[in-house]
Amino acid sequence: MLEIAVKAADSKHAEEIVALDMQEVSLLADYFVIMHGNSERQVEAIVDEIVAKEEDAEVQVRHMEGKRGSRWFLIDLGDVVVHVFLKEERAFYNIEKLWSDAPIVNVSQWVTE
Repeated sequence: MLEIAVKAADSKHAEEIVALDMQEVSLLADYFVIMHGNSERQVEAIVDEIVAKEEDAEVQVRHMEGKRGSRWFLIDLGDVVVHVFLKEERAFYNIEKLWSDAPIVNVSQWVTE
């Protein structure tokens, strides 16, 4: 799930993709994936691609928050929760800082530079 989400986001040019290992920090999920796009249209494209690729892999999308025109989407895949922000919203909410005690997962092998 984690690899699929990261690769799908990267294919739509999501920026600053960060994965946090939440296993020892929270009961909410094993991983949080955080990224942003530079326009509402790009954010929606990132979300659509993640959902499509996860469903192709027979991963159930349990819940989604956000709708067209939203500046922050949350995709609940069960063990993985994906946050897709508009750049300004990501800076404002700064959830990486909120969960700063969670180790960062190296996803560099799944993204292109």
